[in-house]
Amino acid sequence: MAVLNWTPQAITDLINISEFIGKDSSKYAIITINKIKMLAKKLTLQPYSGRKVPEINNNNVREIIFGNYRIIYKIHAINRIDILTIHHSARHFY
Repeated sequence: MAVLNWTPQAITDLINISEFIGKDSSKYAIITINKIKMLAKKLTLQPYSGRKVPEINNNNVREIIFGNYRIIYKIHAINRIDILTIHHSARHFY
């Protein structure tokens, strides 16, 4: 089982998502953040379950799609996964 590491960028992304959604609904903000965390946690058992990020030519940089969000992560080793960013699909990737 791999260790899941949340990068500072990913943590900032979660805070921003929570604050943005929380302006309209604190309940939905909590649900969304919990769902993102749950999906990320599943990667510890199946790290290659996400697809390769199309913009990056690296088999170890992958993503899981959740609604309008892209949970982008990097597999460093069989025992370490870094969540790099939670990216909203309406924004440019670079």
